[in-house]
Amino acid sequence: MTRIVQVVPFIGPGSGVAGVAWNLEQELRALGATVERYTFDDARRGKAWQWPRRSFARRLARGWRVVWLSTVGGARARRFLAERPDAISICHNDFMAGDVYVDHGVILASMRARGNPAWLMIRNPFHVFIHLRDLIRYRGRTHRAVVALSQADVAELRSTYGRVRPRIEVIPNGVDLERFHPPTPGERRKGRDLLRLGDEERVAVFVGHEFHRKGLRYAIEGLRYAPGVLLLIIGGSDDIIAEAYAQAQAIGVGERVLFLGPRQSLGSYLAASDMFVLPSAYEANALVVLEALASGLPVVTTRVGFAPEIIEDGRNGFLVAQDAREVGERLAQLADEDLSDWSRRARASAEPYTWRAAARRYLDLAEQLAAERRRPVAHGRGAPEARG
Repeated sequence: MTRIVQVVPFIGPGSGVAGVAWNLEQELRALGATVERYTFDDARRGKAWQWPRRSFARRLARGWRVVWLSTVGGARARRFLAERPDAISICHNDFMAGDVYVDHGVILASMRARGNPAWLMIRNPFHVFIHLRDLIRYRGRTHRAVVALSQADVAELRSTYGRVRPRIEVIPNGVDLERFHPPTPGERRKGRDLLRLGDEERVAVFVGHEFHRKGLRYAIEGLRYAPGVLLLIIGGSDDIIAEAYAQAQAIGVGERVLFLGPRQSLGSYLAASDMFVLPSAYEANALVVLEALASGLPVVTTRVGFAPEIIEDGRNGFLVAQDAREVGERLAQLADEDLSDWSRRARASAEPYTWRAAARRYLDLAEQLAAERRRPVAHGRGAPEARG
């Protein structure tokens, strides 16, 4: 029986890295693997972590946590793993430990996509630390394999770090097809009642916490070219929500924008919506795109991350530039159509990407690495090509 340890700062149902690790944990166990976890709380050895209340102090605390996890936390994780020599370890995010590292994003690629990367890096010293840390991660021997979430992610890794020493495997994220599904008429009505919407409104939904990187301003400005569309915005913090609201008011679309703030469960809001929009500058693999497709929503998004591998332009959504007019015109096009066929095609495109299928590929990789550990290979061989 394969034994796996997931090394991840946080784990739990929901979105983001924590949700990815949680879904993999459930499915790996269902496939018969023994799965343990090592988290930030484990590395802290039970000591409470007090978050500051003020926004600037919280940002500093988040940055310091990254540094701590990458250094002290990584050393403690390695000692934990050394006590389990038969286990294959899968690392997510900040820990510098584990057989397999899952790349959830390249910091320098994200900065490049937003423009002026040197300034964006310098203004936040923690970004410089992450870049240098990951330079060691990808060129060194910390990990035996790297999981990229898309083919575009492989290209970003190689353009940023040059030769990546560990082998690269491409394993896209999955989606819970039971949790995310096209709504029944009753579910749609309930979602619309929650937002006090009638049947006639056409609603686009945006989900993301980093409004600047996720391109929210293009979705808001795009409403000028989609006069019949309302925009639901899920995520964000008080300061960036206020900034985005001021933008919507300034261009005269404030009455068609509804800021909902962070939400743990997306089901009711996806059920109330007709389409999904994410004009992001950079993604490794936007999990919410898969969730929207599984929910039967056509997706308007940029050609980043996994999107070009799953969005068929004009069939289950549109691939657009970061251009307000283009985003708006595509939303308007969808608003004018009967979306029944779009919904069926969106759902069908997501169905192959279950968490069970993703977990099976992780398990196959773990079994290969376990076999190689029992049968060491000669050093000095070139890095194998990425496999999808």
